Amino acid sequence: MSEQHQQHEQEHHIVSPFTYVIILLALLTGTALTVLASYFDLGEWHIAHGVTIFWNPVAALAIASTKMILVVLFFMHVKYSRRLTKLTVASGFFMFLVLISMTLTDYMSRAWGRW
Repeated sequence: MSEQHQQHEQEHHIVSPFTYVIILLALLTGTALTVLASYFDLGEWHIAHGVTIFWNPVAALAIASTKMILVVLFFMHVKYSRRLTKLTVASGFFMFLVLISMTLTDYMSRAWGRW
């Protein structure tokens, strides 16, 4: 084995079980908040030209995004990985945002009330 490979093997970060328990509790809390938010009408916000934003999906997506970040950072060990791994994850997330924005742009540009 080369010296560089041996050094890489020694750089692995050990995560304590306490950290995993805290992340588990945060994920369970997020799940409980999502269920709790589904029972309440969080209202809506009317924007010009008849566009309305409903807050229940916004709250659910915000909680889900937070949970996704926790899973990616800690369970997938991206927080302790090299820069290239972080860049790869960030580029995948950016591509996801591009696809979602293109889908929403298409949806918002449809003729309202004709279907």
